[in-house]
Amino acid sequence: MIVVTGATGNVGRHVVEQLLAAGESVRALTRDPAGARLPARAEVVGGDLTRPRTVEPALKGASALFLFAAPGTAGPVLRAAGEQGVRRVVLLSSSAVTYDTEGSDNAIVAYHREIERETEESGLEWTLLRPCGFAVNTLRWAPRIRAGTVVRGPYARAEMALIHERDIADVATRVLLTDGHAGARYVLTGPEALTQAEQVRRIGEAVGRPARYEEVPPDVAREEMVRDGIPADFAEMTLRFQAGLIGVPTEISPAVEEITGRPARTFDQWAAERAADFR
Repeated sequence: MIVVTGATGNVGRHVVEQLLAAGESVRALTRDPAGARLPARAEVVGGDLTRPRTVEPALKGASALFLFAAPGTAGPVLRAAGEQGVRRVVLLSSSAVTYDTEGSDNAIVAYHREIERETEESGLEWTLLRPCGFAVNTLRWAPRIRAGTVVRGPYARAEMALIHERDIADVATRVLLTDGHAGARYVLTGPEALTQAEQVRRIGEAVGRPARYEEVPPDVAREEMVRDGIPADFAEMTLRFQAGLIGVPTEISPAVEEITGRPARTFDQWAAERAADFR
């Protein structure tokens, strides 16, 4: 039995599907079992990582755990996993923990570093997955692209090698099911680094009509983010982080291909799959 937390999320849902396809028994943890819409063969159970006692029943009889932890939740869940006899944990972290650019000393990086530390000290056989920016995060531009208007934002030249969420799930599934990954810290990227301006242009190509990114000054972007309900400190942190991605060579990781045996999916493939979301 393998327990998947965050089972209805962008990555967790695919991990559930792929484990089932491999013939594994899966217990999918979610705060809303009734609305999970997961395959019938998955054992969908209720639980909230912020309330560790609700998670303990899901861990009984499990041998492995896919963990996507919210701040402050990893330690208690990992302790419960050890007490229930779970042997292996695969943690979904972030490649941001490896950055030393401007803006990388932020709360999000700090919490990922904290859950990594707790995982490494858990006594379980652990593997850390550190994906870079998710391709699916570009869905934030969908309303403007659907409306045919320009995508406005800061730092058009901020560059990342965005990764397809299925590639993260492919790696997670492989690591959960095979030996040889204990103590590994895998950085996961897409196969190509693209600026934000180029990402928008590529989405337009997938949709079949031009799409353009218009850079706005950081102060204007900050005001718009706060107006849209983003906390001011998070907006500032995001802007500083994006500024640090300009002019910095993006390292492309071979980990997806090395672990799964096939190349990482391109951003163009992701955009073609999700074109309907932008039309």
